[in-house]
Amino acid sequence: MTAAAPTPRTTPTPGGRKSVAAALALGALGAALVLLAGGRTWSTGTAAAERGISMAQQASGQEVTALPDALAVVGLAALVAVFAVRGAGRRLVAGLLVMSGAGVVGAAITGLSDTSALEEKAAKVAGLTQASIDDVGHTAWPWVAVAGGVLLLLAGLLALRFGRQWPAMSGRYERGDAPAPRRAKAPADPDRPEELWKALDRGEDPTGAPGR
Repeated sequence: MTAAAPTPRTTPTPGGRKSVAAALALGALGAALVLLAGGRTWSTGTAAAERGISMAQQASGQEVTALPDALAVVGLAALVAVFAVRGAGRRLVAGLLVMSGAGVVGAAITGLSDTSALEEKAAKVAGLTQASIDDVGHTAWPWVAVAGGVLLLLAGLLALRFGRQWPAMSGRYERGDAPAPRRAKAPADPDRPEELWKALDRGEDPTGAPGR
């Protein structure tokens, strides 16, 4: 019976090692920027309160849209999962990372013109179901989220392009295809009769002579 040929393993090339480091750095930095920007002020405005008094209002990125933060977490998880799978699974996870980055960019740009969070706060101040907000302004934090999304997107593109050359976390735990050689048993000690009987019970030659 012919033994099956061992499965060839991919040896990381210098380009593959560099792309791994670049993807990890881009993905981690991108996710960190998105999560950082989500907790900062994205938009400001003025709401009219009672007796003609105006009150300043502001909305954070998470109040404007929670989508960038959620996609950043998904992208970060996909970046880690890339190294846990191989083949088609790796390409699928890399594609998820690309889509997460693109989604962050789209959601952050949409949030630049979204005033619904400010209007909701203005309505609470005025005690109305709906209220207008004046002097609307936007900070630079949405653009920080956009930059983070672009970095996640680039990390995903690197995974799609060079992922075949990257190692997998499970590789070191895989067992070889060849069975481990069996250790030869020493012949039974003739001075110990109990060992002779045990060898005979196992169907072995207690003298250690090779079978015919």
